[in-house]
Amino acid sequence: MFLREAARDQRTTGAIAPSSRRLAAALTAPVRAQAQRPLAVLEAGAGTGSVTRALLPLIGPGSRLDVVEPNPRFAQHLRDLVHDHPEAAGTARRVHVHESFVEQLDTGCRYDVIVSGLPFSNFTPTEVERIMRRYFELLHPGGTLTFFAYRGTRVARSILSSRTETSRHRLVDDVLHCYRDRYSDGRVHIWGNLPPADVWRLRAPVAAGAALGSVATGLSDSELPRRTT
Repeated sequence: MFLREAARDQRTTGAIAPSSRRLAAALTAPVRAQAQRPLAVLEAGAGTGSVTRALLPLIGPGSRLDVVEPNPRFAQHLRDLVHDHPEAAGTARRVHVHESFVEQLDTGCRYDVIVSGLPFSNFTPTEVERIMRRYFELLHPGGTLTFFAYRGTRVARSILSSRTETSRHRLVDDVLHCYRDRYSDGRVHIWGNLPPADVWRLRAPVAAGAALGSVATGLSDSELPRRTT
């Protein structure tokens, strides 16, 4: 399924292989560290569910997991994954799969942890800014966002891509760098993944509303485009 969807739409699939167990473990570490208490968790860009599988055993009584995936075939696969989970009788009521872009998600809930599997390097800078801003709007003060970036992609794109693509990739890196510089709570190198990746952990400010607004691009809402399927 992953290879079929990657061939169909590399832009939204965004990887050459599903996330490894090591990458999934690093992305879900903040959930695991707090699993003894009720948590609200959001996973964005779940794909075929490599990270979802790591999250499901951590969603205990009183906790909630919202899984967001815009690809309709992946979304149905994720619903089946939740339904077939060994603890489905209890888990299914705590896990909700949304066929949506995360920018359009409105569950009326704020989250303790957001786990992002979105392929930022495939998006435009304004799309990345919109997504990151939405993440921080959805986080509780002091909440944690984890996301990953493949290592060496800037060098590879500078060699293999057009000048326009290289510039777009550099501007996306600039947006992410602004958020990392302002909110970083640590980074882990994951060599056991194809390709190797860095997992970043960002912490939302405790002061309410301190993260709202465009950190990197300075664009207004009317200037920020929306993605379409």
